[in-house]
Amino acid sequence: MAPRSSASAGPARTPTVVQTLHGSTQLDTLPDNITAPLPRIEAFLKEAIATLPLPPALIAAMDYSAMGPGKRARPLLAWHSFMAVCPSGTDPAACLPAAAAVELVHAFSLVHDDLPGLDNDDTRRGRPTLHKHTSEAMAILAGDALLTSAFHLLAERVPSLTLQSRLMHELAVGTNGMIAGQVFDTLGGMPADLSPQRRLELIHRNKTGMLIRAACRMGAMSALEGHPGASRLDPLGCVTHYAEAIGLMFQVVDDLLDVTQTSDHLGKKSNKDADAGKLTYPGVMGVDQTREEVRRLYQLSLDALEPLGEPAEPLRQLSTYMAVRTK
Repeated sequence: MAPRSSASAGPARTPTVVQTLHGSTQLDTLPDNITAPLPRIEAFLKEAIATLPLPPALIAAMDYSAMGPGKRARPLLAWHSFMAVCPSGTDPAACLPAAAAVELVHAFSLVHDDLPGLDNDDTRRGRPTLHKHTSEAMAILAGDALLTSAFHLLAERVPSLTLQSRLMHELAVGTNGMIAGQVFDTLGGMPADLSPQRRLELIHRNKTGMLIRAACRMGAMSALEGHPGASRLDPLGCVTHYAEAIGLMFQVVDDLLDVTQTSDHLGKKSNKDADAGKLTYPGVMGVDQTREEVRRLYQLSLDALEPLGEPAEPLRQLSTYMAVRTK
C-alpha cells in the first residue's frame, strides 16, 4: 500500500520550532485540523463506557476519569497514524476502537498513579483526582474496570478476528511496558551498571513511551488491515520509529515542565518528582541539555515520517505540539 503522496516537504517547514524550542515559541493549543476528530472519538468513548454492564456508581467514576479534561494525545495519535498510512477514501471510523481502548488504559494508569500508594496526588488537570472525588476503594476498582474494559471494547467492536488479536497483543505489550516503567520509577530494580541517563531512558521509554507506541501502531494496524502493502515502504515501521521518538520526548518535556512551570499553570503539583527523590532529565542533564535532548528527539520524529509524505503532516504537527507545549 503506497502512501497517497511521496512529498517530503513536511519536516522542512519546522526548523524554527527546533531552533526556539522552549524559547520564544510556545504552543498550548492544537490546530483545528488536528483536533477535528475529537468529537467522534469522545462520543465513541463515552458511549462505550455508558453501555458497560456495570454498577452506575462505577460507570460514573470511570466516566469522570476517562472523559474529564485532557489532551487526548493518545487517541489523536491513533487517529492520525491511521490517516497517515490508510488508502485514500478509507473511513477513519475503523480506528475508533483502537483510539478508545488506548485512552481507557491511559485513564486507568492515571487513576492508579494518583493513589496514595504511588504518586499520592490530590489534583489532576485542575480538579480532584478520582480517589479524592470518590474514595480510594472506588478509585482502585474504577482503574481495574477501565483496564479490562479496554480489551472488552476491542473484543466487541473490532470485527476482524485477526486485527482484534493483533490490537489486543499490541495493547497488552504497551500496558505491561507502562507498568514496568512505573515499577522502575517507583520501586527500582534496574540493572546496577546503567548510568543515570540510561536509567532515565529505560524508565520513560517504558512508563510513557510504550503506550504512546501502542497508540500509534494500533492506529496504523487498523488502517493496514486487508491492505498488505505493495510499495517498498514500511509504513508501520515509519510510524513505530516516530512513536518511539515522541514517546520519550513527551516525558522529557514533562520533566522539563515540572521544574519550569508553576502548579497553577500545570493543573497539578510541580517539582513533585524532584521532591520525591526521583531521577529527572533536568536533575541529571541540566535544563539546557534537557532542551537539547527534546530537539534531538523531535528531529528524529520528523525524519521517521519523511517517507510517508504529506499524509503524515498531522503527526508532524502533533510532534511539534508535544515539543513546545507548556503544560
